[in-house]
Amino acid sequence: MGAHHPRHVATSDRGPLRRVAVLLIAPVAVLTLVAMVWLWPDRDVSQPVPADAPTELDGEVVALEREPCPEELDDEVNGCGTTRVRIAEGADQGEDVTAPLPNGPGAPLIAEGDAVQVVRSTGPDGPVYAVVDHQRSTGLLVVGAAFALAVIAFGRWRGVSALAGLAVTFGVLVLFVVPAILAGEPPVLVALVGSAAIMLTVLYLTHGFTMSTTVALMGTLISLGLTGLLSAVAVAGLHLTGFTDDLATSVGTSYSVNMQGLLLAGIVIGSLGVLDDVAITQAATVHEVARANPAYGLGQLYRAGTRVGRSHIASVINTIVLAYAGASLPLLILVVASEAPLAGVVTSQVITQEIVRSAVATLGLIAAVPVTTGLAALAARRAT
Repeated sequence: MGAHHPRHVATSDRGPLRRVAVLLIAPVAVLTLVAMVWLWPDRDVSQPVPADAPTELDGEVVALEREPCPEELDDEVNGCGTTRVRIAEGADQGEDVTAPLPNGPGAPLIAEGDAVQVVRSTGPDGPVYAVVDHQRSTGLLVVGAAFALAVIAFGRWRGVSALAGLAVTFGVLVLFVVPAILAGEPPVLVALVGSAAIMLTVLYLTHGFTMSTTVALMGTLISLGLTGLLSAVAVAGLHLTGFTDDLATSVGTSYSVNMQGLLLAGIVIGSLGVLDDVAITQAATVHEVARANPAYGLGQLYRAGTRVGRSHIASVINTIVLAYAGASLPLLILVVASEAPLAGVVTSQVITQEIVRSAVATLGLIAAVPVTTGLAALAARRAT
């Protein structure tokens, strides 16, 4: 999400400014590293799998054996009968097993030759098999390869660094943020520390060690802290608990996760990408304006950068709302189809939570423009 990041020109940074950048970022980097070590889970947070738990296996549909249905099915997908599936892994590899044709809401429509996922469970008479979904690993590999090739073909070495930054982001989330939350650490603090680690790595990896990148990083971190504060105030003031659906309830009860804190952490992490986009754009804009107009003073640079920021904010706000609306489209359908009064539906917790996400992210985004623009203008004048 967000616009293309303008390219930075590293050669314009002078030695003194590089030293200033180091002095600004070094304490933040050290503090982030210490916080990650402190919050890093000291135990395995994965849950043991019971010996009799159902097992998911990959397989291939080799035959469909249909038969007339004794009565009409409410959610017919494949009709009645059985399918033979050749198991592709595990102790049953190479064997053909029989499973009923899947039906019901969300059941996969299958045909001969389809790669599917089969669940094996233990019944009174031995193993029982059921086809639960299509197997998508090959398709995902194709999509991922196309994505990576497109990014590299267009961005070249900068595209490679962007992919490396994406890998770092994914690694921090999976290896630190999620395990630390599961281990019982405060979700908001974990999210802020993880976000700082992502920004410290990804911004410099993607855009190089320049003063503009440092300014963008400082602007992002300040705005992110403000976003966390505003989200805490909004969630507490509106009495949001984070329990809005079966998935949230399952996470909260099964893993003893603070769901209100998890809601706040989600808002912080969700705001990170667009804050980084705006901050990078503002820092690069002021940098280029200062190069094009060396006579511009601090106030002129700030006003020029702010004008660009206003235009950027106007489009990004719509991007935020559309992103949340797209993710919550089934919920919007239920709201529109409901006969309940609109005022009552909008003020319900599930809708209010999405409104808070959008509003707080927007406020943090708006704050990023003057903060980053002011820092960039100050840095640009000190460079002359």
